[in-house]
Amino acid sequence: MITADQFDALLEATKLVLRFTYPADSVLKHFFREQRRLGPKDRALIAETVYTLLRRRLFLQHLAKGTESPRLLLLIALTKLLGVGVKELGPVTRPHERALLNGILEANTDHFPLPVETDLPDWLIQMYMKNHSRSELLDLAHGLQQPAPLDLRVNTMHTNRATVLATLQAEGIDATITPHSPLGLRLVGKPALQKHPLLVNGHVEVQDEGSQLLGLLLAPKRNEMVVDFCAGAGGKTLLLGALMHSTGRLYAFDVSEKRLQNLKPRLKRSGLSNVQPVRIEHENDARIKRLARKIDRVLVDAPCSGLGTLRRNPDLKWRQTADDIVELAEKQKNILESAARLLKPGGRLVYATCSILTQENEAVTSAFLLAHPEFKLLNCADIFAAQQVGIDTGEYLRLYPHQHGTDGFFAAVMEKQT
Repeated sequence: MITADQFDALLEATKLVLRFTYPADSVLKHFFREQRRLGPKDRALIAETVYTLLRRRLFLQHLAKGTESPRLLLLIALTKLLGVGVKELGPVTRPHERALLNGILEANTDHFPLPVETDLPDWLIQMYMKNHSRSELLDLAHGLQQPAPLDLRVNTMHTNRATVLATLQAEGIDATITPHSPLGLRLVGKPALQKHPLLVNGHVEVQDEGSQLLGLLLAPKRNEMVVDFCAGAGGKTLLLGALMHSTGRLYAFDVSEKRLQNLKPRLKRSGLSNVQPVRIEHENDARIKRLARKIDRVLVDAPCSGLGTLRRNPDLKWRQTADDIVELAEKQKNILESAARLLKPGGRLVYATCSILTQENEAVTSAFLLAHPEFKLLNCADIFAAQQVGIDTGEYLRLYPHQHGTDGFFAAVMEKQT
């Protein structure tokens, strides 16, 4: 039974998120900070409901005959998608709403227009289908409509995967090893781990399996000079440092001081001593130029649309446009150009995004290779095979939720010949 107070909080949160002024996770974080009376179960209910609504917004609007009423969309999401009975909502609904909900539950909902079936905006459908079939679009869309699992990366500076797995299972947490990453664990459900000793002590980090595979593609070695060009809060930086056994030098570049500050406590508990966070003004910062032709390996996890993460961030599809993708592609090309100058002959460059669009992925890579014949494209499958990682998506790494259980990722690996 959903109480009147719970429903009021649900509706208020839904209205705030549907403004699409800020990212949904930021809106909810601020909302929960303001609503301190809400308990853990209330917060979990609100988060699950809001994200479900965002994933299936067009579907819900279709069932609601095109209305964009947050209240009606919320009621349909609760009953149609989350299995809350109409009778359970009795105290917070009106007679005509209950009749409408019962009618929706009884209606045949097998066939929908493509935007409703995929729950993607028209511009994104058109852009994706320039390079993919309708069936590929539908398979991807259905995968993106599912909630994402919680993946962990084991920090090999402190422990090993078998030990962490045994610890979690002994505590009754349903965990299994990830299908592809040798460092990953996948948890069933969303257990609260924020204060768990494994996380507090740096033995694990929350990191999608696909993100872990990007670090394995770069495959840094002991005592090398390595750059994480767009480090953000440093999830992949920490992985690279562990792969280097805390030797050599690992630069974490980012334009955001706040993101680099968020890296510091994670870095402290990681046990790494080879990481140097560096805030840069832009991709042509003088601090970058000083390292030209001195670096062994560079990871460019480029700023992108993030459309491969729609399971976790479903609001992204409603807060972007086709023009944004064009602007991002230009930015990605500029960043890749700058990052490439860092490499010494024989150095490895990994260009990656969490996008599903060719325009941000293969197109950017192909343009770079055409302009830089001194770089050779390497085969991702061969790199994984050398590490006994059993995944083969071809020359490029292409990961999809419906095929691999990860967020959507793309990566190209290039080697500087001269």
